[in-house]
Order: sequence, then C-alpha cells, then structure tokens
Amino acid sequence: MKTRLASQLKTSAACVALASGLMFSTAAVADQVTLKSADGTVNLVGDFVDFVDDNYIIRTALGDLRIAASRVRCEGAACPQLETVDADVQIAGSDAIGLGMMPLLMTGFAASMDADAELTNTGEGQTLATLIGDGGFGDEIGSYLVSATNDSDAFEALMSGSAKVGMSSRRITKDEARALRADGAGNMISPDQERIVAVDSMVIVTHPENDVDQLTIEQLRGVFSGQITNWRQLGGVDRPINVVARYDDTASYDFFMDYLFGEEKPNFVPAALADDDQEMSNVVYRDRNAIGYVGYAFQRGAKPVTLVNECGIAARPDAFSAKTEEYALNRRMYLYNRSDNLDTASRSFLDFAISEEADAVIGKSGFIDLGITRRAQGLDDDRAINLQREAAAYDAGFETVVMQEMLAEMGNYDRLSSTFRFRTGSSKLDERGKLDLERLVDYLETVPSGTEVKFVGFTDSVGAFEANRRLSVGRAGSVLEEVRAAAGGRLDHIEMLTAGFGEVAPSACNVSDRGKSINRRVEVWISKDT
Repeated sequence: MKTRLASQLKTSAACVALASGLMFSTAAVADQVTLKSADGTVNLVGDFVDFVDDNYIIRTALGDLRIAASRVRCEGAACPQLETVDADVQIAGSDAIGLGMMPLLMTGFAASMDADAELTNTGEGQTLATLIGDGGFGDEIGSYLVSATNDSDAFEALMSGSAKVGMSSRRITKDEARALRADGAGNMISPDQERIVAVDSMVIVTHPENDVDQLTIEQLRGVFSGQITNWRQLGGVDRPINVVARYDDTASYDFFMDYLFGEEKPNFVPAALADDDQEMSNVVYRDRNAIGYVGYAFQRGAKPVTLVNECGIAARPDAFSAKTEEYALNRRMYLYNRSDNLDTASRSFLDFAISEEADAVIGKSGFIDLGITRRAQGLDDDRAINLQREAAAYDAGFETVVMQEMLAEMGNYDRLSSTFRFRTGSSKLDERGKLDLERLVDYLETVPSGTEVKFVGFTDSVGAFEANRRLSVGRAGSVLEEVRAAAGGRLDHIEMLTAGFGEVAPSACNVSDRGKSINRRVEVWISKDT
C-alpha cells in the first residue's frame, strides 16, 4: 500500500526542485512560525526565511537561526510543506529508533541486497529511504518512509493501518495489544510480530572533571527531587548541583522517573531541560556542576556514573551489562507489525533488522546490538568480591557451601553475554530468550572441539533456599535442552553441562518484580582455555 504525505505550498515565491524531487519555497516570508521539538514543547518562534539542506532558517531577535528539520516540526501558515511523496512501506513511532538507528539500519539493509539507500530528510522527523539496486546504479527496488515521533504513535499507526512497522523503546502495553488483536492484527507479542532489535542503557552522566564516580538509587532520588542540592552531599566538592532533565512528556523522562519514583513523581523544576539526548550530553559536558541522563549512544565526552542499588550491588553502564540486562536502567528497542497486512517488503526489512548482519550497523548507530560477547570471570571482579563478602557473613551451612562452589567454578570459566530469563515459577523462556537461542547456537558452532559450555541457573529469593537451588538446576537443564533442539547436531563437538546456585549472587534486589525477573536467569559460561 502506498503512503502519501499531505502536499501544499503556502508561499507566494517561486519553488525550486531539490535533488530529492521535493519542493520548497526559496524566498523570504515575513509570516511568523513556531518550531517545536518532537515532544510538542515550543522551542523557537520567528519569521520563516528559508528551507535549505534540510534546515529551517528563521529570523529572531537574536538573528537568523538554522535548525535541523529532523529535530523540530514547523507550525504556521508560512511553513514549507512537502510535495506528495510515495513510499512502499511506512514505519512510525519512537524518535530514538527513528532518528538514532533507522538511517544506518536502512543503509545496512540496502547493502545486504547489493543496493544503495538514498536517504532524504523530508522534515518533521521523517526520512525517506529509497533503495536502488546494483549498488546504486540500477533501478529502484523499494522505498521506506520513517516517521519518528513517539512510542505511542507506533501502535496508533498500526491500528489505523497507516504504518506497516511500528518502532517503540518500550514494550507494547496489554491494552494496546488487546485493542490491536480485536482489530484483527493478531498476537502482538508473538515472535512473528514483536522483534527485539537492540537494547539501550540510560546512563547517568556528569561533567568529566566531577570526582563523584558512583551514586546510590536513594542519592539519585534526592538529586532528581530537589532534596540533594550540593555535590558535597554526595562526597564531591562544595558546588551546587545543576539537574538537567528531559521534558515531562517524553519516553525518556517517563522511563527514568518511573524507575526512580514509580507513579509518585516529585514536583521538581530542574535547572535546564533538553530536547534530546544529544543536547543533554552537550549541556552536561559544558557545565561542571551538571548531572543528567542520556542513552548509551550519547555519552560523548560526559562522564558515566556507576549505579549502586538498594542492596549495595554496583552496576557499570557498559555494553556487557546491557546485553545481559543486569544494568538497572536498561530498555529494549522493539519493532512491531500486524499479522494481517505484512507484505514482502516489510518482512524483508524486519528479518534483516534482527539478523546478525544488522549488528554492525546497530552498534555503529550507538545502540547495543544483540551479538554475543565474552567477559572473563575471576576472584577479583565485583561479583566474586560481593559473593566472598556474603559467604563470610553466613555461619557455616548449606548456603555457604553453595557460594563457595560458585566461586570455585567461576575461576574455570568466562561468561558469555547470552542470558536466559523466565517468568515467575516457570521454566518457560521469555521473548528475549527465544531470540537468543539461535544466536548462541551459531556462536558455539565456531568454538574449538572439546570446549566446555556450562549453563548456570539462578533464581529470585522467593521460596526456600534448597528448593530454589533445585529450581535453578532444572532451569539450566531446560535451556540446555532448548539449545540442543535448536542446534540439531551442530554442537556435537562441544561438551555441555549444567549447574545451579539458586538465589546466591543476585544481579538485582529481590524487592520488586523487576528485580526478581532479572535474577531468574540462566547464564552461559565457557571454558577459559578456548
């Protein structure tokens, strides 16, 4: 189905055609326009002057300002609007995915078909990707229009049928899924309709010269509620804290503030508001007193801060902890589709987006791909130190024996980032686990013959210790069998084992549903000598 953008030019000046075939006015116009950020907050008001190289130029009291069309939308009678544009597939939703990931993902998708992607910024967060065969020298083989707005628009566009693919930095809600199912869209959380393409960590950042290296969750709550106002209260120098935040109707604000405060968000006015992660990072980098939060891709020169949860478990905002989903401020990036209107062009793109071939371009865009990485384990790493401290606090008994067993085993194995999780009291993998199975099989197929791979189970703290130990062993066995079934005979050259340590070595606090879900996991360990 073709998608058409509204077409109208409301300027009296002559129009010229740009290379993309879109039409804009080139004459100065005295009428006032408003440029708004994607979240609808007013940014700038001035007289429209021109639209050049995908930038609005407006005249203000400060002079002529040039603003990228990808960051704002233009409102007012003088705003240039696009001529009719045709696209084979429309993709709508999250601005984080649409602006941060999609341009490179489209380029990689084209390259996978020996084609070239011509990207045209059509304004207001919209990008048209036209795929040209034979490395750009052949015929057009498809076009994709990406509209980057917000997460909710993904599901509204799927409901209306105006988009074939929805982008979201949060999982679909139960209400949204039920409404789409009732509309004939199918089961929105099935693997054929819900695809995890990447993960993203929200990183707390400060000025690079700030000597505060880690913060507890309670300290963060104090800072972002206005209760803690000086860096000296956090172990730093005697300077005021300048809090930088996102606007309160953005997905990033909701994600961060929900994590800290739940539904009881404080009535707090920060020192500055940022339109997007890039602006937030720039503000923090320039202000030695600032603190803010950005996506993993946007740390730039700002300094990342380690988070310490309520249980004293420290988590660094690195790619490995994001892949294992053990960093607290972690979120998945999704692509969704209906089951009743998915065409070949849309399916081809979706299949590429979750393939190993897409990992490189996802990583290049700054997001964290789902590719498998490896990390050494030893008695001097944070987890082992915490475990030794915990074992020392127990009287000699079964719990201490289990902890000592785990410490002994850690010295023989590295850990892979593949981590499988379960629903409460269940041995059924969650949606991420199903996706990771085939990737793990592909990875293990390439390791040397005789390699030992151990599936190591853990649980939350609900229930008796010995029962949890048995449950963790059972879950490890379930994952091993799932891997064998997915592999066929491809992994006959390696030795696969299981172990389970129950509720020891938690990655999160067992005081919330989210924390418990993080702890219900099976890790994959691989022998160090391979």
